[in-house]
Amino acid sequence: MQKSVFVAVTGRPNAGKSSLTNLLVGEKVAIVSEKPQTTRTRINGVLTKGETQFVFIDTPGMHKAATKLSEQMVKTISNSISDVEVAILMVDATKKPSPIEEKLTADFKKCGTDVILLLNKVDLIKNKSEILKIIENYSSLYDFAEIIPISVKNQINTELILPIIEKYAVEAPHFFDDNLPTDQPEKIWLAEIVREKILNSMYEEIPHGTAVQIESMEFSKTNKGEDIVDIGVVIICEKQSHKGMIIGKQGAMLKKIGRIAREEMEEYFEQKVNMKIWVKVKEDWRNSDVLITDFGLNAE
Repeated sequence: MQKSVFVAVTGRPNAGKSSLTNLLVGEKVAIVSEKPQTTRTRINGVLTKGETQFVFIDTPGMHKAATKLSEQMVKTISNSISDVEVAILMVDATKKPSPIEEKLTADFKKCGTDVILLLNKVDLIKNKSEILKIIENYSSLYDFAEIIPISVKNQINTELILPIIEKYAVEAPHFFDDNLPTDQPEKIWLAEIVREKILNSMYEEIPHGTAVQIESMEFSKTNKGEDIVDIGVVIICEKQSHKGMIIGKQGAMLKKIGRIAREEMEEYFEQKVNMKIWVKVKEDWRNSDVLITDFGLNAE
């Protein structure tokens, strides 16, 4: 008998949601950086174990919307919460409950959602007796189905999560290919790899104003007969000055971004990758409904 369980992974920015999704799925399906709002859209990570298919919906970090893009990101969270068997609220155990958790738990109450509270980063708490006080603080917000202190980084108690989620599986067909770890189109995933490298290579605010599109992808052979993938990438930024910073002095920053993105893509394809990158300016694109839709970043 086939079973499925849809799980919304929610929480504030930088709580560790994408790292958790990657760990549970067993493969990298979501990009990770220390910058808030790295995840922009709903990403489905898929794990099929025996008869049960787990679908993890990695949502953007809950935040106060400042642009039309961030409005779409917040809408994505609400849409995801309303249509799952169980939700995970991922919190940073080193931080006190904030208005973000209050907003999320209010949404859970509206939907009557069963919620598993994961207290991440407990490895950073030296006095372990403090964990009980942290649990008390969060328990005042919501009647959680389960509360598990964990560390994704050090894989503390993470083996407890899947068996608990499986209790919520319902009799249903598998909605995704049993052998694929995500439903993301390949070009979207490749674009996300490039965006991750921008986020992790640049330390200004500029990365939040960037989007990435894969304009072309062709499989061919080199003159020596080796398999190669030719990929055309466009990085979109909001200002001419941002373009200069992304390119860098004598093209150094763009070369760095291209090199580390290409290395990961070659690992993914298991063959050589030839990448050409262009940087274009589209002013204030994060407030353009048309461009947000073009870039595949709307909540629908």
